[in-house]
Amino acid sequence: MKRLLSFALAAGAAVSVAAPLFATPDRVKLPEQYNSGFVLYNKVDRPDRKRVRFMYVNPEAHARAQPGEMLPEGTILIMEDHDVTIGADGNPVLDKDGRLMPTDALTGIFVMEKRAGFGAANELPPDKDNGDWDYAAYKADGSPNSEAKLESCFACHMSRSNRDFTFTYFKNVEDGLPK
Repeated sequence: MKRLLSFALAAGAAVSVAAPLFATPDRVKLPEQYNSGFVLYNKVDRPDRKRVRFMYVNPEAHARAQPGEMLPEGTILIMEDHDVTIGADGNPVLDKDGRLMPTDALTGIFVMEKRAGFGAANELPPDKDNGDWDYAAYKADGSPNSEAKLESCFACHMSRSNRDFTFTYFKNVEDGLPK
């Protein structure tokens, strides 16, 4: 029995070492008070999803980000999905500038974080590697969203390798985002 238990423990350890360690709330945390302590650098209308995405970056990384350079280690980017105001006709209501009008209702929070070693720990093949970024998804109440398909984060962000695997922040730094 003792021998069988030892074998089972060894097998379990081998599987855990061989399994990729990416995309979990264990590594990528939702920072407390991010919506008041981080820099809100962009809002993106998603009419196809009837959402407005609020984009935040941690202030330490924002202060160090430079045009023409990859984003600094320790960069944390957060995307909040907000429902939009819906009119009586069932369509999203637009503000005076033609933008979607977000409500306070959150539908999800997504975090991507850049740390040295995250990429190597992800054990992804080179054609799927996205540097040292990792991802996590959270529900509106801040609890981890275990049903999120985080593999899609890796797949989607691959298309932005020339922007350090980000969609909006790297471009905003290149365009001279105010510090």
